[in-house]
Amino acid sequence: MASTPFLAGAFEVTTIEMHTGGEPLRIVTSGYPKLKGRRLLDKRRDALANHDTFRRLLMHEPRGHAEMYGAVLVEPDDPEADLAVLFLHGEGYSTMCGHAIMALGRWAVDSGLVEVKEPETEVAIQTPCGLVRARVAVESGEAGRKSGAVSFRSVPAFVFARELVVDTVEWGPLQVDIAYGGAFYAILAADNIGLDLYNCPARLLADAGEAITRAAAMQVRLSHPDDQDLAFLYGTIFTDGRDAYDDEAPTRNACVFAGRQVDRSPTGSGVSARLALQWTRGEIGLGQARRFESLTGARFTGTAVEETRAGPYRAVTVEVSGQAHYHGEARFTLEPEDPLAEGFLLD
Repeated sequence: MASTPFLAGAFEVTTIEMHTGGEPLRIVTSGYPKLKGRRLLDKRRDALANHDTFRRLLMHEPRGHAEMYGAVLVEPDDPEADLAVLFLHGEGYSTMCGHAIMALGRWAVDSGLVEVKEPETEVAIQTPCGLVRARVAVESGEAGRKSGAVSFRSVPAFVFARELVVDTVEWGPLQVDIAYGGAFYAILAADNIGLDLYNCPARLLADAGEAITRAAAMQVRLSHPDDQDLAFLYGTIFTDGRDAYDDEAPTRNACVFAGRQVDRSPTGSGVSARLALQWTRGEIGLGQARRFESLTGARFTGTAVEETRAGPYRAVTVEVSGQAHYHGEARFTLEPEDPLAEGFLLD
């Protein structure tokens, strides 16, 4: 049975539907409740504690699906931000999402949320992990003004631990690196567990990523210098093992997060984390652009642009570039007597 906000039958949510490299983004434009809290992380806690029904309704079936991803616009508390956002997925609330930043950057320009300038418009987006600065390509033509590719610089990316051994039921001891790019990831080459990123069903990667994330989360105690709300293992990134700098051929990422969700994009925060790892190992230098490819063939370009710090950690500021696309808009309602009103997911 639906919970109290829906019993009156007044529920209506409108959204803009976008994707980046095939990874969906449902931008909630109206109908979401006002969240309490001074800081964005406080609003995130309020959403989880008091309004999680909205997440399930919008992310789960029949309105969503197991791989759905969403963004809710909220009032920023950072005076430099043009907008603030909470990220939603089938399991909860993430702290950073690069593919969503690319989509939100375009949408902010196209909706008139920011003053548009050519050839680039800057959009400052406050996320739970911090302020992200995006640049949206804009040009005018016969068909009017059009937004395009988006680049963003996120919070400092750093390596939390290298060559950690995690005990797993399926593969025994596994060596992983843990790096942060707005969220924490366990990173390892797929062939370490006998998988080939160029010839492997996504369901096998989903199973393996979920198992490794769960094992690592139980055995590794994470910390973050800014806030302990950021100190959780978000997912596992499988790579093709091609970590040394190569300005020609892309290297492949497959990110498994929020349980068994497989990112269709190369994962913006994952690219940031992986570049921090490559830079720490000495495999890539500052200013060397690297291309990253997802399972769909979508590509992001990532560059470690400058050295910085994140508390006690050596870190880099990473710039990631890619392209998001529109594919629709929606108006969601429900009938109070609907027994599946709040959504469901099948295993």
